[in-house]
Amino acid sequence: MPIPPFVAELRQLVGTIELWLPAVTAVVLRDRPAGAEVLLTRRVDNGEWAPITGILDPGEEPAVGAAREALEETGVQVSVDRLASVGASPQVVHGNGDLGVYLDLTFTCTWVSGEARVADDENTDVRWWPIDALPPMSGWLRERIDDVLAGETATRFRR
Repeated sequence: MPIPPFVAELRQLVGTIELWLPAVTAVVLRDRPAGAEVLLTRRVDNGEWAPITGILDPGEEPAVGAAREALEETGVQVSVDRLASVGASPQVVHGNGDLGVYLDLTFTCTWVSGEARVADDENTDVRWWPIDALPPMSGWLRERIDDVLAGETATRFRR
């Protein structure tokens, strides 16, 4: 679902003004004989490749939200392993004119089961990519993948 019901209700009250919303990024990895792969989605709204992202529901635990988004968008079950980074997105202008800035919690996730597929109306393609051959994407989204691939144990905080 592209716009969560609670955001649609907010928009009825405030219009298109910039909203500050909590969000998650699930960087889903799996090991293959040829090397590690990351699961990416091609977004309907801008046609770009991106890791799995989504807005948290009110009161939703962030790790639960990351797993939910992975299942909703790609049909795969994941384990949410650790919080890799915390940061804010640049201002996003959605196709309908809504403005948003997202407090992002990026999680390292591991594929558990399920065949990756387009499982919602937010994406046109879902694909596993070798980590050394990722497609072009926005720098701020690529940075989230790099945070996960850094293999650090401490969470990164944008400064």
